[in-house]
Amino acid sequence: MTVLIVTHSRDHEGISLVMDAIAAQGGKAFRFDTDRFPTQTQLEIYFGLGTERFVLIDGANQLNLQDVSAVWYRRIRMGARIPTTMDTQLRQASVQESQATILGAIASLNVFHLDSVSHIRRAEHKQLQLQIARSLGLETPRTLITNNPQAVLEFARECSSGMVTKMLTTFAIYDRGQEQVVFTNSVKPEDLENLEGLRFCPMCFQENIPKALELRTTIVGQHVFTAAIDSQISPEARHDWRRQGLTLIDAWQPYTLPQELAVRLRQMMTYFQLNYGAFDLILTPDGRYIFLEINPVGEFYWLEKHAGLPISQAIADILTKSSPF
Repeated sequence: MTVLIVTHSRDHEGISLVMDAIAAQGGKAFRFDTDRFPTQTQLEIYFGLGTERFVLIDGANQLNLQDVSAVWYRRIRMGARIPTTMDTQLRQASVQESQATILGAIASLNVFHLDSVSHIRRAEHKQLQLQIARSLGLETPRTLITNNPQAVLEFARECSSGMVTKMLTTFAIYDRGQEQVVFTNSVKPEDLENLEGLRFCPMCFQENIPKALELRTTIVGQHVFTAAIDSQISPEARHDWRRQGLTLIDAWQPYTLPQELAVRLRQMMTYFQLNYGAFDLILTPDGRYIFLEINPVGEFYWLEKHAGLPISQAIADILTKSSPF
């Protein structure tokens, strides 16, 4: 029993927890830090007369990919260490070829995948998420995704409790080497007077939803783990708890979802053919649960470390006990 963990060298300690849990069950885990490919890690894929060979070589460590029983797809950073001094076009070609090489190798493994890259990519589409959530009876915020300033002005008039804006993709601005993540932000009246930038980049606008709690539900197979935080205790975190993520990290507490809601979230997982998903939800002051999004490879480590949810064990269990189909 050998699990291939596809990640990068700066991934968090949750990887080690899962590797330890796999070892405790008598299995082996091979950590493939994709940022080391192709500069430090080598891959050999050979198709010959009646024979095939798939070998991953990382220094003194070598893995025959045909011995792999399951793949945990976490993160990819192929080509990250290719020198930036390289010609821009040639470097981009090298990164693309590196990605195609690794993703092709992963796709060729006829084993259990947590999860299939194609399923992950489809599930990442926020518009589709909202559509499916609504079809399953989940309540969602009133939402507008557009590059039309006039549509935003009209939408703002619909949102009596105010409006927030966010990006559809993970986005950060780098200033003097420091990463500045773009969080969910409140839209102020003066912002509505300066919408011309939409002609360069569409944005997602949603009605502001009052919050009693923010919830993070992580589903691994049939296991449902939920933690809650009162983000409203910090003025700077009211629209996005991540803005004060480190300050509030010890405030996360285990939470039990209503059974009917848990069933609907599992139905969404089934639709997207996912075995792992991290849901962001809001509990309103009047007791309604609002679906925001699902992250098909969402983070979990802080919930295990600070809220005591045994997510890494559940991940190890599904990787060691599941069949390919």
